[in-house]
Amino acid sequence: MDSNSLAMPMSDPNAWATAMNNLGMAPMSMTGQPIMSDFDPSLGMMTGIAPMNPMMPGLGIVPPPVSQDMPIMKEIIHCKSCTLFPPNPNLPPPATRERPPGCKTVFVGGLPENATEQLIVEVFEQCGSIIAIRKSKKNFCHIRFAEEHTVDKALFLSGYRIRLGSSTDKKDTGRLHVDFAQARDDLYEWECRQRMLAREERHRRRIEEDRLRPPSPPPIVHFSEHECSQLGEKLKDDSKFAEAVRVLLTWVERGEVNRRNANNIYSMIQSSSSHIRRLMNEKAAHEKEMEEAKEKFKNALAGILVQFEQIVSVFHAASKQKAWDHFSKAQRKNLDMWRKQAEEIRNIHNEELMGIRREEEMEMSDDDMEDAPESKDSDDSGPLAQVEALKEENDSLRCQLDAYRNEVELLKQEQGKAQPQRSEEDATRQQQLSFLQQALQGMQKVQENNFLLCCYFLLQEKESLPEKGPPSPVKSEREALLVGIISTFLHVHPFGASIEYICSYLQRLDTKISTTEVETLLGRLPCTFKQELTGVGASLEKRWKFCGFEGIKTA
Repeated sequence: MDSNSLAMPMSDPNAWATAMNNLGMAPMSMTGQPIMSDFDPSLGMMTGIAPMNPMMPGLGIVPPPVSQDMPIMKEIIHCKSCTLFPPNPNLPPPATRERPPGCKTVFVGGLPENATEQLIVEVFEQCGSIIAIRKSKKNFCHIRFAEEHTVDKALFLSGYRIRLGSSTDKKDTGRLHVDFAQARDDLYEWECRQRMLAREERHRRRIEEDRLRPPSPPPIVHFSEHECSQLGEKLKDDSKFAEAVRVLLTWVERGEVNRRNANNIYSMIQSSSSHIRRLMNEKAAHEKEMEEAKEKFKNALAGILVQFEQIVSVFHAASKQKAWDHFSKAQRKNLDMWRKQAEEIRNIHNEELMGIRREEEMEMSDDDMEDAPESKDSDDSGPLAQVEALKEENDSLRCQLDAYRNEVELLKQEQGKAQPQRSEEDATRQQQLSFLQQALQGMQKVQENNFLLCCYFLLQEKESLPEKGPPSPVKSEREALLVGIISTFLHVHPFGASIEYICSYLQRLDTKISTTEVETLLGRLPCTFKQELTGVGASLEKRWKFCGFEGIKTA
């Protein structure tokens, strides 16, 4: 290295040694020999830093990555026309602004007044390729690099003191301040790159969706005479029937049927209908194969069970006293364990076989129920069934009536024993008593009503037996139950109720009851129920009332 590259003259070695000591470096001569043999690094400004050789050529700007706990050691950087001295490591790092997206431009302040663009290129070209430099007259400039990662290398120079040559003039020195700068070109390139990445991601996602999407069905040709004749031949072929019937369905759904081709479409539909017998035969064949397989499996399982029984019989015979005494203790233990295992496996297979037989019996019983006629004897839907239903309802009402009576008696006893302390309690008990008495009266009337209905149905049955008159208006047990429930409901509604109100009450018991069914049933019993119009004008409403007490007199 030339001696002219150093900025300090070597005439006074003590001054040189003092300067290097202040920088925390071991004083060394131009030849690399130590100037002071008793140098103590702990006395300098940079305590705790190992001595450095300032004569090392070509030091890199960015050191290799080190641990977060250890401070980054900056060194002197020698250039052709200037020298960069590192800042004091004890000082805090220089402040920087937030990094703009896609930043490739840096702001460099604190340049010497005599700094030129060639000097700036000489210092910062070691960081990376430079695209443009915009220098200002006020000792700062903007440098735009080719790559983003070179900005981090340039920020490493922030805080360095720069000196031009060996001059000590103030215009030839300065302290660099490097920071991020926001440039429109950087932002535009970053946005273009982000859009390109988004397009690539959409393209990759579209390719993945296309790969996972099921293949589209083949297109259906439009109707023509030629296609119609070919489709007719395909419909007759069993192997091509599924594809041909799909084309026929599409033609019909598209509305391609008109007067000219109606006969052709009809013939193709007729051909499709002729395949029903074939499909039923195939289904029967598969069912037969399934039954044969079930039977074969059942027979094989029965044979396996027989062999299991034989094995278990062998173990039981070996467990008898006659043979058991001749086995050793270990042999007896093994025989007992094998016998338990065989019995467990036999029981599992036996349960499986019994389950198969139970399923067969259930299937046979279901078939028998389907074969049996759905209609029952006329006696079941006659007045006797209705009388039985009303008797059951009377029994339940009688139980409720007894419960109400017991409650009334208890309230009366409590009222008689307790003294009248509070008027509110007496009023409440009186109200409860009145409610219960009303309920008792209503239940008694309902019971009388049901009893009268029983008598009415029995009289109808007696009259219909010898004379063989018209059929009974109540045709089934279900209708008899409906008559009893509706009679009870209308009895507690003396002013009548609309058909919708009656049906809403009945649908709480059975959701299958329809308004038409109930209205038809009420219309067949004119002596028990009657329909009246109530209200005036827009409030006119049809209501059904219970008239069994008057109807039994007229009947």
